[in-house]
Amino acid sequence: MSAAANRDERLQIMLEPEELRAVDDFRYKYRLPSRAAAVRELLKRGLTSAPTGTVDDHSRSQDFGVLRIANGSRFKDADSTDGK
Repeated sequence: MSAAANRDERLQIMLEPEELRAVDDFRYKYRLPSRAAAVRELLKRGLTSAPTGTVDDHSRSQDFGVLRIANGSRFKDADSTDGK
């Protein structure tokens, strides 16, 4: 059975135009067949390489952007020494 046959969950996200352009640029650069394939590859890369961090209890979903952490989300990398 292929991996695609097990995909029964849908994940919907909203992106700003420049975020979608970044996903599309990645897709075309690596000649991926679809946006979904590009997002899966980006998730795989992020999940295997991103440092563990903590999120302030008052952060909201809209505080996080694809191209940057936006709106003062108070996300702190585990290596952060200044507490911000």
